[in-house]
Amino acid sequence: MSTTWVPGADAAGYGADNLPYGVFSRAGSPPRVGVRVGDRVLDLAGALGDPEFSAPSLNPFMARGSTAWRATRAKVSGMLTAPGGRAGAEPHLVPLAEVELKAPFEVADYVDFYCSLDHAENVGRIFRPGGAPLSPNWRHQPIGYHGRAGTVVPSGTGIVRPVGHQPPADGGVPAIGPSRRLDIEAELGFVVGTPTSLGRTVPTGDFAEHVFGVVLVNDWSARDIQRWESAPLGPFLGKSFATSVSPWVVPLDALGAARVAGRDQDPPPAPHLRRVADWGLDIAMTVRLNGEVVSRPPYAAMYWTPDQMLAHLTSNGASLRTGDLYASGTVSGPGRDERGSLLELTWDATEPLRLADGERGFLEDGDTVAISATARGMGGGTVALGEVTGTVRPALS
Repeated sequence: MSTTWVPGADAAGYGADNLPYGVFSRAGSPPRVGVRVGDRVLDLAGALGDPEFSAPSLNPFMARGSTAWRATRAKVSGMLTAPGGRAGAEPHLVPLAEVELKAPFEVADYVDFYCSLDHAENVGRIFRPGGAPLSPNWRHQPIGYHGRAGTVVPSGTGIVRPVGHQPPADGGVPAIGPSRRLDIEAELGFVVGTPTSLGRTVPTGDFAEHVFGVVLVNDWSARDIQRWESAPLGPFLGKSFATSVSPWVVPLDALGAARVAGRDQDPPPAPHLRRVADWGLDIAMTVRLNGEVVSRPPYAAMYWTPDQMLAHLTSNGASLRTGDLYASGTVSGPGRDERGSLLELTWDATEPLRLADGERGFLEDGDTVAISATARGMGGGTVALGEVTGTVRPALS
């Protein structure tokens, strides 16, 4: 197992196997880029003498491309594992307790996919009982939609209950009011570093040259608003009010040991979606509602893999920008306790969760949701992906 001289870092999941990037600030100082190691943050501008890490986001560094990402990771790893690197790094380690974590990158565009077979089939059975669970196109391409980059918020941001049209009863007129079916979606997000020009496509084999790393995502959803507006075009206001992301971007290179072959696909995918490398990811996720574990979604169960998502996203020539975020869609497995949304966990509130503070079909004001995840590290240790949290606030009057 790779080890670091920072006490307790490896055992905590933030050791030499991980080294995730984030943005932090100290009292009276502007935000800057750091790497988390244990319960501390390494100030990269100071440790590496590179003024680009004094930026308030990861975007300038991510735009440098994969060669720079790997060289920087190797340099930081050497400073934190080799005895000779300690003198240069230790003065620039800042206790987490003394910093405020910021949004790690500036979001350029946001796309949300729908890549879990188990989730898609569950939703189809709930929304279209008696019909086919999957739409005819689902097994042929990763389904997705464009979200709102401006409503992607950092972990810990309060989530205001959205207001919108409610489905009418018995064919009447829809009412407008606060969502009564506010939900979560436990997802994995992929952060683009290297941009492309308009008209260029990105093959599956170039995935790691463009995607810098991963974050945890909670794509909050108002199911009642979503259900009414989604015929025939798809999600809009039921999804665009808030998407939470975790504060640490875990580099793809930290997930080498988590890579697995993707799920078998039938029928075989189109030529531009054919895999050339293993980019399924064995990541164990945990969803907590008010501190109680309600689900453990397995990312390895996803049908479409992130290399396929990126290839399809650009297959029409759509350009990539540094800071683009695309998310997997709800992560759900085949088990009852592996579903990544309350819609599935409670089967549209017909089978409510029983918690210490009462039953839940969907979220109530004051509820706090926390999504965390871990994976196996390259050196045999654990890679923690951090946590994304949010607390529901009442609708604005």
